[in-house]
Amino acid sequence: MPDESVKVAVRVRPFNQREKDRSAKLIIKMQGQMTTIANPETPNEEPKSFSFDYSYWSHDGFQEKSDGVLEPAGGSSYASQRRVFEDLGQGVLDNAFEGYNCSLFAYGQTGSGKSYSMVGYGQNKGIVPITCDEMFKTMDKNADPNKRFEVTFSMLEIYNEQVRDLLSKDNPKGGLNVRQNPKLGLFYVENLKRVPVGSYAEIEKRTDQGTASRTVASTNMNATSSRAHTVVTITFDQIIKSESGSETKKSSVMNLVDLAGSERADSTGATGDRLKEGANINKSLSALGNVISALADLSMGTKKKIMVPYRDSVLTKLLQNALGGNSKTIMIAALSPADINYDETLSTLRYADRAKKIKNKAVVNENPLDKLIRELKEENERLKKAMEGGGVVMQEGAGLTPEELDKMRKQMEEDIRAQLMANQAMIAENAQSWDDKLAEARTETEKIDVGGADNSRKSKEAYLINLNEDPMLSGVICHFLNSGETSVGRKDASPVPNICLSGLSIQKQHAVIFNKKGVIEIESVSGSGSKTKINGIPLTGRKALCHKDRILFGSNHMYVLMNPLKPETADNSLPKEITWEYAQKEIAQVKGFATGSAGLSKEQQIVQEQVLEILPMVSEVNAVSEELNKQKSFEVVLISAAAQEGGDITQSHASKSKGLVHITRVTVKMKNLLNGNTWLWERGKFITRRYLIQELYQKFLDGENISNIPKEQDPFWEPTEDVLIGTSNLFLQSLSYCLDFEDTLNISDYKGQEEGHLKVKLEPCDNKGKPIDEEAFVDDPHDLLNKPYHFKLTVENANIHKSRFSKGIMVKYSVKNNGKVEEVKTPTVKNTLTPTFNHAKVISIPKLKQENLDFFESGCITLSIYGIQEDTMPDPKLLKLNTRELRQMENMENSTANASGRRATMFGNEIASDTSHLKTEVVLLQRKYERLQQKERRMQQICEEWSKKPDGEKQFEPFYRAVSAVANSTGTRLKTRVQMLNQVLQGQKYVRQMALDKSDGKHAGDGDTISLFIFDENEHELAQEASQNNGVVDYHKVAHHHYPDLQLSKAKTDSVIEEKDGTQGDQDSFGSVDLEPYMNADPEDSADRSKRFTQNGNRTGLLSDINTKREVIKPARNAVSEYSANKKTPSKSNGKRPSSADNNKTESSACVVQ
Repeated sequence: MPDESVKVAVRVRPFNQREKDRSAKLIIKMQGQMTTIANPETPNEEPKSFSFDYSYWSHDGFQEKSDGVLEPAGGSSYASQRRVFEDLGQGVLDNAFEGYNCSLFAYGQTGSGKSYSMVGYGQNKGIVPITCDEMFKTMDKNADPNKRFEVTFSMLEIYNEQVRDLLSKDNPKGGLNVRQNPKLGLFYVENLKRVPVGSYAEIEKRTDQGTASRTVASTNMNATSSRAHTVVTITFDQIIKSESGSETKKSSVMNLVDLAGSERADSTGATGDRLKEGANINKSLSALGNVISALADLSMGTKKKIMVPYRDSVLTKLLQNALGGNSKTIMIAALSPADINYDETLSTLRYADRAKKIKNKAVVNENPLDKLIRELKEENERLKKAMEGGGVVMQEGAGLTPEELDKMRKQMEEDIRAQLMANQAMIAENAQSWDDKLAEARTETEKIDVGGADNSRKSKEAYLINLNEDPMLSGVICHFLNSGETSVGRKDASPVPNICLSGLSIQKQHAVIFNKKGVIEIESVSGSGSKTKINGIPLTGRKALCHKDRILFGSNHMYVLMNPLKPETADNSLPKEITWEYAQKEIAQVKGFATGSAGLSKEQQIVQEQVLEILPMVSEVNAVSEELNKQKSFEVVLISAAAQEGGDITQSHASKSKGLVHITRVTVKMKNLLNGNTWLWERGKFITRRYLIQELYQKFLDGENISNIPKEQDPFWEPTEDVLIGTSNLFLQSLSYCLDFEDTLNISDYKGQEEGHLKVKLEPCDNKGKPIDEEAFVDDPHDLLNKPYHFKLTVENANIHKSRFSKGIMVKYSVKNNGKVEEVKTPTVKNTLTPTFNHAKVISIPKLKQENLDFFESGCITLSIYGIQEDTMPDPKLLKLNTRELRQMENMENSTANASGRRATMFGNEIASDTSHLKTEVVLLQRKYERLQQKERRMQQICEEWSKKPDGEKQFEPFYRAVSAVANSTGTRLKTRVQMLNQVLQGQKYVRQMALDKSDGKHAGDGDTISLFIFDENEHELAQEASQNNGVVDYHKVAHHHYPDLQLSKAKTDSVIEEKDGTQGDQDSFGSVDLEPYMNADPEDSADRSKRFTQNGNRTGLLSDINTKREVIKPARNAVSEYSANKKTPSKSNGKRPSSADNNKTESSACVVQ
């Protein structure tokens, strides 16, 4: 038969309820065989297109019939389950009757609809059950007496590279062995149970048996369904008797594979973990992808010599024939339609696109029966001789050591022995009649109890029904609650409980359920220490249960109570159907996590998904830690964007769309309960570790001694590392105006709790770090554009609260310096909680751009404060406690701390942002105020000069022109020199001049250089003179613009906000702004204002003061308006100005002493 390509189909499901709640956007479109996917982040980008053999639109356009079957609505292109079978399943069935091997794969991320297409749900049967049903219907129509059919069924699961027989109760430690047939070169599972079946009903019951086995294993933590592959193998034999009496067997092997969720390994972020290589998460899928790529290259002839890596995983070994050999193969890729799953869906489409390039060469498997038996016997004789002769003779000199040769010889002998036993089993199987084998299997099938799924009892009796993260495994296990008491516990208890559970945190005598005439109550067994939750709340004492209550036994056994006798007791707010996701959300809510989806951004939705995913894992790992007494506890930690490292000073709002900004990270904190050391694990690293912890726990259950494993191989062990004490956000708004900024910042941990304070300083400077003069202040930040910009960040000192961090403290941050991201780290200061760093770093921007200004305005540099951890000896008293007792003690301490209100949780980053902005705004308003003061003084001066003139010299037009010029002027800042007025000032000048002499050898001159704002008609001419005279004009020309009684102060923002006791304020405890020098205010009002302002974090007081300051500026504005409006009758100013100017301690942007 010529080569035939693998057929590939894709199918998109409807939105699930979670996606509907979040108003998800549709990103998939289909037209004929074409499927397109649009990137929601770049809506203007051309959608990516893919072409497949079949593109099934099952997203919408359907209606439900009375029997529950979904069918296309009028005129829609909806692809129903029946249509998918007719296109794909019917081909599998036809090929089976022709004697070809067939394989059908379902691929896609968890929750994308793989199982729905393969198995179906309710009345909407999938490909597998319809194919089996149609196969037996076709067999029943056979009227040829010389043809008979034999069908065998097997079902296995591959999890963590171990094979488990789902039709057998007894699976060996480490799973079943996978062997290679030395003659055919194909792999097979040793001792896998293959059950003869004679009807579709028998296959259905065996499938239920396998599904129940998966559910129990998943619940006991032996496997996680989303990470396991399920392989159903149906062997279909047609025995045809010829006229001569000889029989020929036409055989077809149908592999129906439901692959594990295809979540990309790199998307979980499991990077840098020392034990990553030891974990087998996604190993099978990665190996399958490599095999598909190699086969695609081989089929296209792009490479001549290709080694297809079938041996890299158990899955690819078993599917070798299906993928690259004698098989007709179909792949169906399940797609999620929601924008939140764009990356995974695109990955699935690319995977499927690669698979369609593979070509197989299928042949009819038809051989005479007597020939098959004869060949088996001949092969057995050869194998026996090889064994009797000492096994296979290995030639030396092949570069192998004697030990390696001996190991290889033993392995080959083991394979030969296994093959010999398999051949003998096949011979014995052929010797037994098919009817006898089928009768034995039917007897066994009739005895199968998959959990008491008796629908007639469910309408009359109360019962517990299981929930599982895999919807296909929910509702599989059912426990009826008989009248009286029903005990729950482990099977090794005495007496044996009515409901036997096993796994994490399940005690021998766990709980008792009471049923008295339909009234159901539950109680934990006293003294057992059992863990049970009702609707997410821990069970304490005896509690009455209502219809649809959710019960969690231990860590994994989730059930719903169904009480048809008391349905009215159910909460009216409950959904019609209780799902695993609903129950997990409920637990998360009780723990304090928000689960509502209204108004959430895409990033927030992703975070919420991850939290709901990881919470049960954390509970599970804590339970393992308790059972293995590892003295470790785990908790979910959300690191907000503001609390993360890596502030970038060149980032802008536009960068957010490019993914350059931080989003909230979901992490897990591991804590050593003996010495308090902590570690923060990324979500991906935790999932990897959890996987390895499951392996370790399984070894413990299997009876292995795990107490002596090396610590480097223990997933609970981690070397000590620096721990993040907390972060401080340094906001940069002052840099937009070339202002210095000094502040004491809160150090907040991931919960927003205060861990200490950090004092920092920002200074605009030159490229060598020398502070620039005060004249660099700009009113408009845009004046800085396209110019070099330098500033110095100084980390001065810190004050840390917790004594355990005294071993060493350092500060880290990252900035973009000269176009390159640079990680900056202060020296580590040891043996103190009040370290002094005095660490300065000059940051340079070669050419300031708008995006830099945007970041100055609203961005920040995140300073991360780290503590050094050491593996210290714990308190001897703690060594006497087990992990459970240590965790209980820690929970009590946390509860006490929260109840007392000590260091209460608050999210202070937004407060810090507001505070920093408000501080800068106060400075800017003060500068604007002082400029307007001078403007008002100049206008008063003009008015006074005009009023003193004799009436005959009072000319209105020149007066109006002068007033208009001042009113409409923004003010030109010019320098002039004045002589010092007293010896004190002269001495200050001398000291300052000496400093200048030492720094650069330049002299300030005989006079003291000052800056004045010129509001006049001739300011343009004066500006030209200044430009010709090194920026300085003659003092006599501008003397009338100099108002010595207006106190001028040094431009430092740290002096702007002070507490009443004169100490420096911080972002959460800042004092009042003394605005009294600028206003004629009632003293009581001023005192009241100060009182409001000094309250910690009270933004209202600060805003009130700023608004008051704006009110103070109004008289100058009104004066301008009045002069402009009244040309003929100019009003005369009273010349008054705000009082108490001599007490002014704030900065001035109007006149700065050089």
